[in-house]
Amino acid sequence: MSATTKIAVHSLSDLKNTTDDALPNYLTSLKFKQSHTQTDVRLFLGYSAVAIAGTLFYFDWKQGWDATKAYTAPAVVAYFILNGIFSYWIWAVEKGVVFTGEGKTGKIRICSSSKKHIPIYELTVTLTPPSSVEQTLHIRAPFTRWFTSDGYFVAKPFQQWLASEIPIVGAADPGNVVEEIGRGSEAEKVLNATGTNVADVLGHLKRAGGNSGDSGKRRKG
Repeated sequence: MSATTKIAVHSLSDLKNTTDDALPNYLTSLKFKQSHTQTDVRLFLGYSAVAIAGTLFYFDWKQGWDATKAYTAPAVVAYFILNGIFSYWIWAVEKGVVFTGEGKTGKIRICSSSKKHIPIYELTVTLTPPSSVEQTLHIRAPFTRWFTSDGYFVAKPFQQWLASEIPIVGAADPGNVVEEIGRGSEAEKVLNATGTNVADVLGHLKRAGGNSGDSGKRRKG
């Protein structure tokens, strides 16, 4: 399935933003329930600062400077404090988060990034499979893997990349796990094993894929 909107292939921001938008759409289609807590906090901070500025302006306009001057300094201080917290929240807490949620195969938090002039999409994935401890993965792939030369996003190779590199996504969508990582039924077995970490999961799935035989092989998209 291809996106109907064409983007400029030389614009890294367009490539990243389009990919960022596709990621939560894919995960929610796999029944991962997205958490909006961080977004709600960011919106609360932003709207609170705007509300303070708007309220002060309104009363100053209606009542005049003499009636509102006693409230101006506290309002300005509160405004800058909220904006400072807002900036800290975006850069230090969210840090490029594009998805936080939970599904039957575990909890997941994904942050995306890309470096200037380098068309590589990078993800830092924090996940907690069932009956296991929190693990972190760092994965990367070129945008050309899922964008056509004329600027159209193609969902299938992007979904295959995520399902193949992230065990709990592969367990939720075994049909998109490609040969090098293994098949979904094996992913589910590994993820349900107590105390298994991410490195073991990937190694187990790769070995399973290599032993699956010709009948179980899939061609990479």
